[in-house]
Amino acid sequence: MNEQLLSKKVKDIPPSGIRKFFDVVKEMEDAISLGVGEPDFDTPWHIREEGIYSLEKGKTVYTSNAGLIELREEICHYLHRRFGLTYNPKTETLITVGGSEGIDLAFRAMINPGDEVLIPEPCFVSYKPCAVMAGGVAVPIPLKAENDFRLTKEELESYITPKTKILVLPFPNNPTGAIMTKKDLKNIVDVIIKHDLFVISDEIYAELTYEEEGHVSIASLPGMKERTLVLNGFSKAYAMTGWRMGYAVGPAPLIKVMTKVHQYAIMCAPTTSQYAAIEASRNGDEDVLRMRTAYDQRRRIMVKGFRDMGLDCFEPLGAFYVFPSIQKTGFSSEEFATQLLQQQKVAVIPGTAFGDSGEGFIRCSYAYSIDEIKVALERIEKFVKQYI
Repeated sequence: MNEQLLSKKVKDIPPSGIRKFFDVVKEMEDAISLGVGEPDFDTPWHIREEGIYSLEKGKTVYTSNAGLIELREEICHYLHRRFGLTYNPKTETLITVGGSEGIDLAFRAMINPGDEVLIPEPCFVSYKPCAVMAGGVAVPIPLKAENDFRLTKEELESYITPKTKILVLPFPNNPTGAIMTKKDLKNIVDVIIKHDLFVISDEIYAELTYEEEGHVSIASLPGMKERTLVLNGFSKAYAMTGWRMGYAVGPAPLIKVMTKVHQYAIMCAPTTSQYAAIEASRNGDEDVLRMRTAYDQRRRIMVKGFRDMGLDCFEPLGAFYVFPSIQKTGFSSEEFATQLLQQQKVAVIPGTAFGDSGEGFIRCSYAYSIDEIKVALERIEKFVKQYI
């Protein structure tokens, strides 16, 4: 094929920095991976059963473009019950194919060529490519370990230009595990309103926070609902990654345009998954609590393990990742991950896979059994002790 026929914009986007370590570890005997950002739990049985039941009943036709109204209603009940958010299920709610489709739809629905999108980094790998493919200009805001990787009003203000349209708010954060408390969010609201920014708040890890306050959505703060799109889904909280179930809630005019893109590109989210998601929203609270409790125990073990081996590691209060500094070893993030995999057969993800500000760090997931985590930490310590 003549490569001149391919989109230069897409060709120039680098591949994900995560995947190559997955590919290597799959072919390495006795290797342990701490790289997968996926729950190690099975989807709870009552949720799977609802999906199976929908198939048995022949519920296999297209749904409306926006998704089953029963699911949209349950999501709105859930958001109000858990986070104090109020949305109209008919006009302000859209069911997407995972949270990732919501990111793509939001950018395509909002960005005109040259619009700037502020993206705090380190962050999930999809924001920047999706913004670029939609014709926008991705502007990273490097977050700092000394601030626990939270976005400050000073940092936000310093990156705003006349072309800035959107702020992505990726908290709880992948890869750092950082959160934004209600106080933190209040500190940036004045800046957002002052500059008339729109916020895309990715809250896929909302249920996985480990402080008493719990997750706070910026959309719940005064003046923010009308300028915020909340993205969420079922993958992380309910261990439903393969079901590909996400959703977006926000101002009706934006949801209408996102639905139009979704209509032409996707048609509708998987019908079977939508029926399962109704059950998850309605009766899944105990499952979420059980999994969150297990993650919290693993989180503490992993943070202590890295600190005990002499690496600096701030305490992550959300998601299921730790983001220790490996600067004391003298390796770059890429070198550390490569050498660790070769010498000790443990796969971690270089911090640079999540943006340049991730240099000097690695991401380790604790969505694994405690036994696996302990073995992995022992191997990492053997490796680290050679260099510090």
